[in-house]
Amino acid sequence: MIRQHRSGSRSARPVICLVILALVSIFLAPLLRAQPDTKTPPFNGIAHVALRVKNLAASVDFYEKLGFEQAFDLRKENIPYESFIKINDTQFIELHAAAPADTSTGFLSLCFEGADLEAIHTDYLNHGLTPTDILKTADGNLRFIMGGPTQPSGPQIIEYTQYLPGSLHREDEGKHLGPDRIAEKLVAVSLPMADPTSARDFYINQLNFKPIANDPMSMHMPGESGQEIEILPATAGTHARITLESSNLGKAARHLHKEGIFAVKNGATLTIIDPDGNVLLLETR
Repeated sequence: MIRQHRSGSRSARPVICLVILALVSIFLAPLLRAQPDTKTPPFNGIAHVALRVKNLAASVDFYEKLGFEQAFDLRKENIPYESFIKINDTQFIELHAAAPADTSTGFLSLCFEGADLEAIHTDYLNHGLTPTDILKTADGNLRFIMGGPTQPSGPQIIEYTQYLPGSLHREDEGKHLGPDRIAEKLVAVSLPMADPTSARDFYINQLNFKPIANDPMSMHMPGESGQEIEILPATAGTHARITLESSNLGKAARHLHKEGIFAVKNGATLTIIDPDGNVLLLETR
């Protein structure tokens, strides 16, 4: 009888353990759910690349010859000083007129679109970063700015935006999407840096960008956009290098030829240089 009793106790032990585990999970579940999420809030993608240009009207004309249209511009005393060239409903190339005494042209800033700008801003503060306050811009969207690694022209300006209902961007949805656009999406931006290794570390360790296998200086931004930034050495200069996705390179090449725009074909890539020396790469992905 004693042996049977001990055997029964042993067979009951797994059941008792399962009951204890179930009770522990019930009581701990709320505590586990309450733990802060350390994952960086996602980005929707690249919102715009800003370029400083010598002649705003000439640059607008050039980009319109590529099949892109100006969605809107910003003016002072009815004189345009900033033009928004539309790639698609959420992505733009911003052209900023250089001041008369300003001889520096080319890459100005890069802007990421946030799914929840307040969440990104709070996450950065919690990680010891120093973004500016979130403000509403002249075009009607939310924005904050943060300094980044040093580029040939000085510290990088990183912008973050969230499109709001009623903004100039939202009011232009579905408009200015010409059928002759040579590309439909902005997929990557290359950034020349004074110290490429530390710049890469900043984007990975501070901003939670994800390294890409077999391409150590390229990274995916947080979120599911699949869009990238690439870190280049400072010898690449101050000009922007922007990669655009084209659904039909043959059609794009024919349109460029028709408009008298010189393009270099290298395998499955077309390369175009804008009036200020910025490089546009067209690829089919």
